[in-house]
Amino acid sequence: MPPVLLPASAAAFAPRSAPTIVLNSKVDPWLTATLKRVNRIKRPLNSVTQHFRCLTETLSSQSAIWTLSSLMLPKAPEADLCKDDNPLVEALFNYKMITIEAYIVHVDMVSENEVAFKLTPETIESLVEYHKDVHSVDTAAATWSWSEKQIQLKKLQEDFVQAANKFVYRTNAMALEGLEEDGAGELLCGRSEEVKTAIMGLFLPLLPPPPRVVDVVRPTPLLPSSTGTENWWQHTMPQSQSSSADSWRIVPSSPTTTSSGESGSSMWASMSMNDLQLPSPPTPSYSESFSTSCESPAHFYSAPMSTTSYSTAITSASITPLPLPSTLLPQQCSTSMGYGGFDWGRYQDLALPYAM
Repeated sequence: MPPVLLPASAAAFAPRSAPTIVLNSKVDPWLTATLKRVNRIKRPLNSVTQHFRCLTETLSSQSAIWTLSSLMLPKAPEADLCKDDNPLVEALFNYKMITIEAYIVHVDMVSENEVAFKLTPETIESLVEYHKDVHSVDTAAATWSWSEKQIQLKKLQEDFVQAANKFVYRTNAMALEGLEEDGAGELLCGRSEEVKTAIMGLFLPLLPPPPRVVDVVRPTPLLPSSTGTENWWQHTMPQSQSSSADSWRIVPSSPTTTSSGESGSSMWASMSMNDLQLPSPPTPSYSESFSTSCESPAHFYSAPMSTTSYSTAITSASITPLPLPSTLLPQQCSTSMGYGGFDWGRYQDLALPYAM
């Protein structure tokens, strides 16, 4: 549908002039009855031209002012209103009535079948005054302060002045049934509520500026080159565990005899004789029963061991409380397996050189 063009008199700040009227080739009976009712001087209405002339003269009169609606608005800002327990007293002292008046600028009964109203200068002035003295103060008090608040408030007032002067109420042409003498009239069939809603929609609130978008500063990654997901789930072993695991060389899940032997030999080879506290050998004691019953000295005690054998025995005795690699692994090795030159098969040679 193409946009409906209104006459120049409907533009903002345009002076009032005669309305533009477009009638159909056949005039509706209700329009003829209305014109006969409002005209004091009886004139013939037998053609479209006679209807056009009569309607134009009636609506062009200076007294042809229509009452569209009435608004009950506060006289002062909310902070200055009178407070009273009686609501009737508050209504009388705190509120005033503003009548919304307009005049007809356009009548189209061919294409759109509508009539257009424009607010009178007196109504526009009353609305602008209320917006500046009451509405602007209340909406400014309801918002927080920022650097450009007064500039935005002034712009809000200027926008309202423009909107009030541009306001045009358009409704069905049947609204002309409310026409009265001298061209005045009043909206019927609940149309005044539509006007009230449209007028109150012009009072916009003062909107603060949107919050500024704060850039989130992300921490710099420790390894900028490694940004892939392959390192997300990498588990790092604590230092204490890694040091102990290095000493044992972390036994594999399926150990072999060769790997166990190498790890064991390296552990024993790292220990020196100076690190061991060798107890002094106890003095051998000989029982009298052995001295009388045995025939040869060889039965009293074993032959003296060499220094190497004795040292090996003492070393194995002092190291016994330590956990051996064989205790940590399945028993896959025989007793003949050696650690650092020590042969477990010679354990008979380690008998004590004295009798208890």
